[in-house]
Amino acid sequence: MIKLSNITIQRGGKPLLDQASATLHAGERAAVIGPNGSGKSTLFQVLQGDLGLDGGEARVPANWQIAHMAQEVDAVDRLALDFVLDGDTHLRSLEAELAAAEATGDDDRMAHALGALDAYQAFQKSSQAEQLLMGLGFQVTDFKRPVSDFSGGWRVRLNLARALMAPADLLLLDEPTNHLDLHTCYWLERWLQRYPGTLLFISHDRDFMDGVATSVLSLEQGELVSYRGNYTQFERQKTERLRLQQAEYEKQQARVAEIQSFVDRFKAKATKAKQAQSRVKMLERMTLTAPAHVDNGYNLSIPCHDKVSDPLISLSQVSLGYGDRPVIEDVKLTLHPGMRVGLLGLNGAGKSTLVKALAGTLEPMKGDLIRGQHLHIGYFAQHQLESLDSSASAMEHLRRLDPTVRDQELRNFIGRYGFSGERADEPVGQFSGGEKARVALALIAWRKPNVLLLDEPTNHLDLEVRDSLNFALQSYDGAVVLVSHDRYLLNNTADTFWWVHDGRVTEYSGDLDDYFQMLLKQPETLKRRETEVAAPTVDKKTLRQQKAAERERLKPLMRKLKKIETDLDKAQQRLNDIENQLGDTSLYEEDRKDSLQARLKEQGEWRETVDALEQEWLSLSEELEAAEAST
Repeated sequence: MIKLSNITIQRGGKPLLDQASATLHAGERAAVIGPNGSGKSTLFQVLQGDLGLDGGEARVPANWQIAHMAQEVDAVDRLALDFVLDGDTHLRSLEAELAAAEATGDDDRMAHALGALDAYQAFQKSSQAEQLLMGLGFQVTDFKRPVSDFSGGWRVRLNLARALMAPADLLLLDEPTNHLDLHTCYWLERWLQRYPGTLLFISHDRDFMDGVATSVLSLEQGELVSYRGNYTQFERQKTERLRLQQAEYEKQQARVAEIQSFVDRFKAKATKAKQAQSRVKMLERMTLTAPAHVDNGYNLSIPCHDKVSDPLISLSQVSLGYGDRPVIEDVKLTLHPGMRVGLLGLNGAGKSTLVKALAGTLEPMKGDLIRGQHLHIGYFAQHQLESLDSSASAMEHLRRLDPTVRDQELRNFIGRYGFSGERADEPVGQFSGGEKARVALALIAWRKPNVLLLDEPTNHLDLEVRDSLNFALQSYDGAVVLVSHDRYLLNNTADTFWWVHDGRVTEYSGDLDDYFQMLLKQPETLKRRETEVAAPTVDKKTLRQQKAAERERLKPLMRKLKKIETDLDKAQQRLNDIENQLGDTSLYEEDRKDSLQARLKEQGEWRETVDALEQEWLSLSEELEAAEAST
């Protein structure tokens, strides 16, 4: 159990946390949330023992091993697979002991070291590391590449794989979904759902938090506030807590006004002086409730150009790529005004390549790409922040776009993006990634585009800015093409999906849930496809007979798998029901303590059932896949 008691953390004289307290139980998966700069990463440094407190106490069990995800890694020559395996420090310690024994020629010591490695199942560790790398989007050919070969975003993935490889009681992940695509986010979500230790993770991705978190630790105005359940349940509980807090505040303020009125009226009268003094002391003793506070102070808006062409962009038999190597071919698409498109596809399939072509920064290798006469594009690229002038302020960036506009109009506009007063005049080189992203979005919005091309726009944005961007996109009148790993933003922005796969771009008819169900089945589909390609040619009758025999042989396994899927759906539904009940704030009242304990016990039991069924499902799926591959 982690116990934070009246902790105080200050930065530059400013308190991030002020006598804050919280308790986290073993096995919890807690999402740590709060605005940028509220102290989330600093809290992680405290838990790691890298930073002292300005007050209070933070207790982590002394025997717990802690693993964390580093945000940066040097361009070392260590091979990717070895770099990830280094995360398992116990494995490396056992290997070092064996090497030392071999160097001295001590047979007994060698036998003991080999026995320890065998007991630790060291022979499986390389395979586990490879599975982590593949789950995070790496190819087999990447395993033997040095870390220095990879770009910054891919090094972040290597850091994540290294942290996941570590045997730890407490895992700390700081924005693990940054630099991941939709597929790897989904893979990571499922991996963390089965994590046996205690997990604290910082995230601004609602759907990811909903899928992983069993609790939420919220940094609010210098306090730590704990909520049971996932992010959706947190929102319901916080709304209710703020409603009750505001009601209590208003009630208390009325009582304060009533007491103060009595004091003001009678403090000068001898007959009432004693009562008036008593009420003054009552006011002094009263612990005042603070007014309810909502953190979001952003009001992002994206105006649309008043002139528009139809179609905006059309592509016919277009091939796109780099040099003489095509990435996607025979693209036939039309973008009309008002369309809201989400791009789906594996990392490297060509989503960003397509967006670059639409933006005009990549010319087609062949085919026709026609742009409308009144086309005005707003393009947010993955590396958009690097194009900002670090010595110029947000105001200066805007002023360069239109020097004739009055300063006050520019200040009003940039203020909606969170830059008011002196902040609007500070060099952007001093800004955080999230602040730079807001400047880049403001510059795009100022131009009044009628097409928005957004390639991972939320990587550096916190929840409040993401919410504001979500609302801005919903009210935006132009067309949108969006690449994002943020499922909440995709679901709320896109009503059409284009699927980039196998060197082609096609319209995907389902929704995101359908897409993820397809992903779950994709490895088996690909395995069958490889088997079919390699199979010798046979006549149709023989092929039908073989397929029938194959289906008959696999029926028992398939029936068993189907039953587990049904049981898993029921168990997950029951767990969801219990966690929804735990979201009821009245359950935490003193007279309902027994009901709360019963629900918490049920939650633990059903969570164990879900975990066991998922493990059985995975084992059976692998068995079925192996059986299919052997036919």
